Amino acid sequence: MRSQADTYFANSENWRNEQLHLRQILQECGLDEGFKWGKPCYSHQSKNVAIIQGMKNFLALMFFKGALLKNPDGILVPPGPNSNAGRQIRFHSVDDVIALEASIKAFVCDAIEIEKAGLKVEKSDEIELPDELIARLEQDYELKAAFDALTPGRQRGYSLFIAGAKQTATRMARIDKHRPRILQGKGMHDR
Repeated sequence: MRSQADTYFANSENWRNEQLHLRQILQECGLDEGFKWGKPCYSHQSKNVAIIQGMKNFLALMFFKGALLKNPDGILVPPGPNSNAGRQIRFHSVDDVIALEASIKAFVCDAIEIEKAGLKVEKSDEIELPDELIARLEQDYELKAAFDALTPGRQRGYSLFIAGAKQTATRMARIDKHRPRILQGKGMHDR
């Protein structure tokens, strides 16, 4: 009987050969193969260790607690500018996968040890608010009370979204647009 991962690899049009090489390496490391979030996911004793992610311009092997892995050569990179825990290796060819096989195996061994030790990535409680939001919160007490009542994740979501605008006018417009949602206690993606 075919697993979901088997079906995924069989139907994969982009990065198929690279993914199959990665799959073989991960299975040689003794990881269990599963399928989560629509992608092949690899675990050790039911703890997620790594996931294969096919992107448009590269294939990534993302380690869930990659921030805790030893990375002296800088092979692991954050998936995005606001990533806290995950780190990924990016591949552009089968040759890249083959060249990094020893490093991949070393990262997997370290990741397994991190899981065995029960280590967790420390999350920063500090949320850096854009200047425009700080100024608005100082002027609008109702908005400040509602914003302070939001969960840290919702506060962070708004902060990143507002700060992501290049122009002050756009940041201010984003604050105005989302003020009603904040007053309702909703996050950026809440319905």
